[in-house]
Amino acid sequence: MIESQLWHPVIAGMHLRGEPVAVSLLGQDVVMWREHGHEGQPGVVHAWADRCPHRGAKLSLGRVLTHLHGARLECPYHGWQFAGDGAAAQGHHGSPVAVGRCVHVPAAPTFEPPAAHCAQVFEAQERHGLVWVRLERPDLSVLPPSLAQPPAFEPWDDPVWRQVICGPYAVETSAPRLVENFLDLSHFGFVHEGWLGARSHAQVDTGRVEEGADGVHARECKAWQPQGYAGAEGGGWVAYRYTVPHPFAAILRKDAAEGDPVSNAIALFIRPDGPEACTAWFAMATLGDLSDDEELRAFQDAVFAQDKPIVESQHPKALPIGKDGAIPEVHGPADRMSSAYRRYLARTGISLGVS
Repeated sequence: MIESQLWHPVIAGMHLRGEPVAVSLLGQDVVMWREHGHEGQPGVVHAWADRCPHRGAKLSLGRVLTHLHGARLECPYHGWQFAGDGAAAQGHHGSPVAVGRCVHVPAAPTFEPPAAHCAQVFEAQERHGLVWVRLERPDLSVLPPSLAQPPAFEPWDDPVWRQVICGPYAVETSAPRLVENFLDLSHFGFVHEGWLGARSHAQVDTGRVEEGADGVHARECKAWQPQGYAGAEGGGWVAYRYTVPHPFAAILRKDAAEGDPVSNAIALFIRPDGPEACTAWFAMATLGDLSDDEELRAFQDAVFAQDKPIVESQHPKALPIGKDGAIPEVHGPADRMSSAYRRYLARTGISLGVS
C-alpha cells in the first residue's frame, strides 16, 4: 500500500514531552517518545511499534529514562530497556548498539541481549510543528520524488512569519473528503455565512488550476467575504492560492491586498486513522496579524466546528474518484480544483479513503 510509504503527521511536537504517547497510524499502533534535550533544545523524537518484543506489552505504558549512554525506553511489564539515540547508546561492553535494541534486562543484569531483542523502529522527524512518521521505506520506482519527504510549507520555515499550530481535530470522515472541503471556495457563503462568505455573494472565481507530478496548484482564486480584511469597513473580493503537495495535505496562501496589512498561509495536515476517520491539524503562518495565538486558535476552532458536521454527513465517507463501483457525484464549474485533486489521487495510486 503506497500510503505506508508516505510521511504522515501523528502528533504536535509541543504535545510530545517526557512521557511516551500512544498513537495509531494506518492501523499500526505506534509509541511516540522524545529523548531529553540539552541546553534548552528539544530532544530527538522516536516512533516505534507499540509492542515490546519480549511479551507484547504496550511500550507506551512505560517510561523514558535518562542514562549515561543515551536515552532509553523502559517496558512497563518487566522493565526491559531499549536504546534511543544510536550514536550514544552502548551495550554492556561499551560497543554501539542500534536504535530500538534491548540494552538491559533487570531480571538478568549480566545478560547481553542479542540483536534480535529489538523493538520495531519507524522513521520519524519534526516539520512544521508536527512529528511525521513513515512506516515503510519508499519504492522510488513507484512513489513520486515529491513525496519522499513531508510536504514543504515555506512560511513555517521563515522566522519572519509567526507560527501557530491548531488542533488536533478528530473527524469521522476520510482524509480525502477533508482535503476536498479545504479546497472548496463555494461553501463559504453557506457553511461559513457571516464569517468567510455570504449567500448574497455566492459566486466564486476558481482561477487557474494546474496539475503536475508534484501535485495540484490553483492561482488567482477569488471569493467574496463579508470583511475583506481586518479593519475593513465592508466586504470585498479576497484572492487565494492553493497547493496540494501530498495526498492528505493542502496549503492556502492569502497575500495582503491594498489596504490589508495581513498575510496568511494555512496548511492542512491530516493523519489518516482509517478509511472513514482522520485527525487534522492546521499550521498557521501570519504576517502583520495582531491577534494573539489563542485568538487565532479560537477562530480556527470556530470555523472548523462549522465544517465538521457537514463533512461527517457526506455519503459515502470515502471520496469517489473512479467510475467502477463508486456512488457517482456530479460536478459544477466551481469544482475544478476538487476534480483536479481527485485525478491526483488516482495518479498517485491512493486507495485509503477513496472509492
